[in-house]
Amino acid sequence: MLESSRLWRAAFAVVLAGCAAPAQQVAQPVPEPAQPVVSAPPREDSALAEEAKALLAQAETDVQRARAKRALWLKAWEDLLAARKAVASKDPAAAIRHAKRASELAQLGLEQLAYPAVK
Repeated sequence: MLESSRLWRAAFAVVLAGCAAPAQQVAQPVPEPAQPVVSAPPREDSALAEEAKALLAQAETDVQRARAKRALWLKAWEDLLAARKAVASKDPAAAIRHAKRASELAQLGLEQLAYPAVK
């Protein structure tokens, strides 16, 4: 019995010694030299506005086609309205983003018609 208690004490001492490790030093990250930022040349506002109007017209057509086949998704309609609002407020970047999404969702709604209906 005496030997087993010594064994437990020794095991407990080993466990405590393992827990009491010295504090590790945290290496500070070396700052990387700043690299020049390469950006695309700014496009003209008129060119961006024309692209937004063209994409809006395409989205209008796609949504109209999906609506005629009763395959229009609500999110496509909401994105079309957001694109119209962005064109009206002269925000071509948002108009392009919303028009592309509206067109994409209208196309997906039309593609969904090829799948069988759920019972």
